[in-house]
Amino acid sequence: MSFDMSLLPLLAMLLALAGFAGLLAGLLGVGGGIILVPGYLYIFTQMGYDGPQIMQVCLATSLATIIVTSLRSVQSHHRKGAVQWDTLKAWAPGIAFGAIIGVLIATALRSVTLQLIFGCIGLCIGLYMAFGKPTWRLGDTMPRGVATWVSAPVVGFLSVLMGIGGGSFGVPYQTLYGVPIHRAVATAAGFGALIAIPSVVAFLFVPIDPASRPPFTFGAVNIAAFALTISMTLITAPLGAKLAHRIDPKPLKRIFAVFLMVVAANMLRKSFGG
Repeated sequence: MSFDMSLLPLLAMLLALAGFAGLLAGLLGVGGGIILVPGYLYIFTQMGYDGPQIMQVCLATSLATIIVTSLRSVQSHHRKGAVQWDTLKAWAPGIAFGAIIGVLIATALRSVTLQLIFGCIGLCIGLYMAFGKPTWRLGDTMPRGVATWVSAPVVGFLSVLMGIGGGSFGVPYQTLYGVPIHRAVATAAGFGALIAIPSVVAFLFVPIDPASRPPFTFGAVNIAAFALTISMTLITAPLGAKLAHRIDPKPLKRIFAVFLMVVAANMLRKSFGG
């Protein structure tokens, strides 16, 4: 079987995107999905796959990468004793339930609607990253009972609609209740696997129209983009983590917040046909 040389630009763009996402994830502690989803959307549409289900492919592929990165991150944090396993156990059923509901809703929506959702939530995350204060508190301890039953499914649901792990929602939620940031990050890494595993399994059974199906797509997951992304992020994420110990990441985090808001605004523009 001969290799289609026209795929080389695609491969180069995917590698560059994955490398950038991994570097930022390691440097700033943000999930790569929030970069991968708009990046995949741009690359796939440039290839001519701009059908009504292309966002489903972007979300599912991003979530597939989170399975690997989340499990690897949890293992690393567990060695340092930073994972709060009691929180993970309490949140697991709700997060998984919310993730499945997220897949059902995502498959019923058109790409433009998912772009609108991504843009709105992305703006909120960017604003929080830019202006949020570590001293903000909603309480002194993590809520239990009904609060967990409500919060966990919401985190799983919104994360699937964004194609991201649990960090963007789980870390702020925990720190607002007094959880130290290193423990919040470690525990939220576990949220990622709880979100991604059931949602990706469900996405593998979603039929995708040919107009929205790039080469090597199974169900809604593009295997080529998944493999290239994992291969690069496993290299660049540790480099970003090492760099984070040498420089002050706070100004970079604010720059990234502005970048995220620009990306989110562009998603909104596209959703309105701009």
